[in-house]
Order: sequence, then structure tokens, then C-alpha cells
Amino acid sequence: MARVLVAALVGLIISILAGPAFVDFLRRHEFGQQIREEGPEHHSVKQGTPTMGGLLIVLAATIAFLATSDYTVPALTIFGTAVACGGIGFLDDWFKLRHRRSLGLNARWKMALLLAITVAVGFAAHHQRLSHKVFVPILDVHLSLGWGWYVLVFFVIAGTVNGVNLTDGLDGLAAGTSIIALFTLTAMAVTIYIRSRGPTGFRIENRLDVAYIGAALIGAAIGFLWFNAFPAEVFMGDTGAMAMGGAIAAMTIFLQVDLLLLLVGGIFAIEAFSVMLQVVSFKYWGRRIFLMAPLHHHFEMKAWSETKIMVRFWIITGILCAAGFALFYKYYPQIRPPQ
Repeated sequence: MARVLVAALVGLIISILAGPAFVDFLRRHEFGQQIREEGPEHHSVKQGTPTMGGLLIVLAATIAFLATSDYTVPALTIFGTAVACGGIGFLDDWFKLRHRRSLGLNARWKMALLLAITVAVGFAAHHQRLSHKVFVPILDVHLSLGWGWYVLVFFVIAGTVNGVNLTDGLDGLAAGTSIIALFTLTAMAVTIYIRSRGPTGFRIENRLDVAYIGAALIGAAIGFLWFNAFPAEVFMGDTGAMAMGGAIAAMTIFLQVDLLLLLVGGIFAIEAFSVMLQVVSFKYWGRRIFLMAPLHHHFEMKAWSETKIMVRFWIITGILCAAGFALFYKYYPQIRPPQ
């Protein structure tokens, strides 16, 4: 159990200590954010703010995780998914910087690469013999999806990664909400470990390994948030947003709490849904539901400050995650991660 705290502390310390030099490196090499012209007008002052700060999160979390891990397949798969998704985000950020525009990697390439990651996660899940049934809390039933479960895995990964990416539009917003979501999933992993005590009285230590990667990312992200809080000195970019989204998705899959992602990742789903509603409404009825999408921009247009939006979204995320953990604690005692 102590290693969970050690993983978080190592990630936090590395992120905070390396942060100033990292931000200075990005600034000296002019790795600055390109602001969308169609975005809120006051965002123009953020033009040129160092981006790709997600690299700091990934590097700090990598060191913390590798130093504490038991190297089990589930934990390594979660780690690999976070790094791979972060790699897609890095390509996206790099194209934006290279071409000096707000559009990066083609959406089709993103989906193709996310599909490749899904295949890799699917192989790992098959190796661990994860059930293809989805547990429905409250109703207390298991829905058998068969091969359709792998389709669900793709939607979980692609949906979460893009949801976190859409949320990354205000200083500290994506980092803070991701930390709360990862904290909830890590608490679930620890709870599963505590409940794994067998007849001999011993717990299965490698079942705590999933918590190590969660804690490492939490610590690294908190350290990054020190520099990303309003007014941000650095943005996480698609590199960080997609890495965090990949980690949240993979933890959900290997903890087998698929439906609870609707609560734990609820704020990301709301942000993504607001974009879909806006597009459909404008395409078919010629009107916009929101002043601007994603949803956080709508509140910006209503003259809410960035800090007010950020804190209120954090509060909503905390409430949704608390509800998700309550359902987990009550209805998931029999759910166990693979050995």
C-alpha cells in the first residue's frame, strides 16, 4: 500500500522540480500554442504559450511507475495505452507547431491509430481472460456482449481520449478533472486489492499494480497543474490530454467498471456530447444550441471567468466520481481484476 503513495510522490516531485526547466526549454524553442481563430476572442492573449506540457506528465509518471511497479500485464497495458495515446497527441501537437496552425493530425489517422491501440489492448485483455460481460449496477445483472465487447473497448478508448481532449480548453480544466477521475479509479483498484484477501488471510500483491500507474499519473499531473493553473505558464496540449484519456480508458477496462465510466468520466462525456449536439443542431436546423462548443466555451461567452468555470467543472466531476465510487463500493464486491 505504501508504494501507491511513493508512486504519487515520486511523480509529483519530478514534475515540480523539472517543470521550470521544461517550460523554459519549450519557450526557448518556440513550441507555442496556436489559438483557433473561431475560439473566444480573449484567448488571443494565450497565443504562443508553451504547449506539449503533457510530455512532462508522461515522463514523470513513467519514472514513478517503473520504479514502483510489479510489471503485471494489466498495469503495463494501462501504462502502454497512456504512452501510445500520448504519442498520437504528440504527433498532433507537432503538426500544429510545424505548420503554425490550430489543426494537426488528420482525424482519420487519429481514429486508425486509436484502433491499433484498441487491438493491442484487446490482445492483452484476451491474455488476461477478461470477461466479455458488462456488469450493470443497481439492476445487478451481467450483459454478455461476446465479440461485441471489443467494439465497446474501442468506443471506451476513442471516446475517453477525445472527451478529455475536448475538455482541454481552459487553464487547469482538463488536468484537474483528469486527476479527480484517476483518483477515483485508483481508489477502486485499492479497494479491489483490500477485498482480495483469501482464506489464508493474505492479499494478492500484484492486484495493486494498477493503482501504481494511477498514482504515478496523479502525482505527475498535480505537479504539472502547478504550472498549468490560471494564468497557465504551459499547456498540456494533445500530448497530455490524450495520454490522460488513454490511462482513464484503460484503467476502466481492466478494472471492469465499463458502465461507471459514464460517471467517472461524466464531464468528458458532457463536453463531447455538447459538441455533437451543436453540430447536429446547426446542420439540420440551422441554429446553435450553445453560444460556443464545447460546453466550457459556452460559459466563457456568458462572461464566466476561467477560474469559475474550472472550479465548478471540478466540483461537478467530484460529485459524479463520488457517485461512481459509491456504486462501485456497493455493487462490485465480486468484480476482480485478472491475476
